[in-house]
Amino acid sequence: MGYSNFSNLNNFEQINTLMKKFIFSLAGAMVTTGFAPDASAIPSFSRQTNMTCQSCHAQHVPILNGFGQAFKAAGYPLMGPQQGKVEGDRLSIPNTLNASMRLKARYQKSNGADTDLIPGDSTNSGQWQVPEEFSLFFGGRISENAGFFFEGNTAAARLVSGFRLPAAYAVNNTRLSVIPYMTEMLGASYGYEQASTGAVRNVRWAEHRKEISAQQYVGTDGASTGVAFVAQNDMGYINFSLWAPAFMAHSGAAQTLRSNYLRIAATPVVSTATRGDWAMHIGAQLWEGSNYASNLQATPTLVPVDTRAYALDFQAFGQVRGKDLGVYATWAQAPAGSAAKPNILNVGNTGTNPAGPADPGLYRVNDRSAWTIGAEYSLIQYTLHIGAAYRYANSGGATGASGIVGDNPTDNATTLTFVYNISQNAEVHLNHSFYSGTLYDTPQTNGNQLTTFMLEASW
Repeated sequence: MGYSNFSNLNNFEQINTLMKKFIFSLAGAMVTTGFAPDASAIPSFSRQTNMTCQSCHAQHVPILNGFGQAFKAAGYPLMGPQQGKVEGDRLSIPNTLNASMRLKARYQKSNGADTDLIPGDSTNSGQWQVPEEFSLFFGGRISENAGFFFEGNTAAARLVSGFRLPAAYAVNNTRLSVIPYMTEMLGASYGYEQASTGAVRNVRWAEHRKEISAQQYVGTDGASTGVAFVAQNDMGYINFSLWAPAFMAHSGAAQTLRSNYLRIAATPVVSTATRGDWAMHIGAQLWEGSNYASNLQATPTLVPVDTRAYALDFQAFGQVRGKDLGVYATWAQAPAGSAAKPNILNVGNTGTNPAGPADPGLYRVNDRSAWTIGAEYSLIQYTLHIGAAYRYANSGGATGASGIVGDNPTDNATTLTFVYNISQNAEVHLNHSFYSGTLYDTPQTNGNQLTTFMLEASW
């Protein structure tokens, strides 16, 4: 798929210059108030391959293009000619441990009643989240057929937050992979995923993940440890994973890989006479099985849980008038649970941290479901991107003992998105969501609007 050259965008040069002046002025003002820029690309791989971020990413990070998907499918062993090697009998590794860092810093404002005793206690009074994420990455080749990816969140209680160890082998025209993995919050789909629909939490086309992705809305993220078995070729891929709903599964956590995850996706390229080539992604996801999960009490114990959810998603990526256009649609449902056996993919999060670990005690007794549709268009190629999305959802109702069978109000959202690339590895995001539906017939704590402004950068 071709991309227009930035030097040819004469019609937008004045806009681009003004945007850069505005963004850098704003960034400077934020630094003086304690706000740091945030990162989203993974330059560890750029250092190993001697390739730019745009070699693997379309529009903006983290959206993957065809080459980025192939690099991931191969297990990260590709090396550039300038990267030195240490080689010997059955040994071939880089002579440098390629590292990188990411900083995400956000300001969020919701329009609920401001009852904060101290400004910033909640998003209703405006909340700085600096850092929202501050991660250290290592990644790349460990042999001719294998690689690794390590993420550590320096702002969290423990350093390790995610790890994958893919080994991939070519058999005829198909690549077969075995990928042991563990993640603190990205779910069973973390083992292997190519789509940017939010099928896995960290690869999504917009920052407001629950508003633009049905999978993220119902709750398919969370702690997961497992092994993914993947078959991939030019027409698609299948990922079958055995997993446990725990990070670093061991005694005292969910220590058996009794849950199943199945991902089937078709990835054809459709050529049209008038609109060029379109890279498609048409897929389904199935989470099944039963397991054990921590009940997150002061003295945690393991309780039996279900691990059930279903999803469909669609992605089309091409160009209109020489600029990138991504179109996305998702549907997902997480079935109801019970006090005796919560569905860990349909529960609330810990009260002290709404974005934190899933709490089996906050089970829902109604199905939680959603569908979304959205699109993003690059007004200036690789530089300025605007988008919009709509979500229709049933919330599943209240959590825990307060849940009532049949109480399943609608929870809809309309989201507008804006992304500006200061550089290939530094972005400014602005998302604004309007919420509606029967859930909001009763005023919600955080109101019915949310604005997120974020600086993201990686180096």
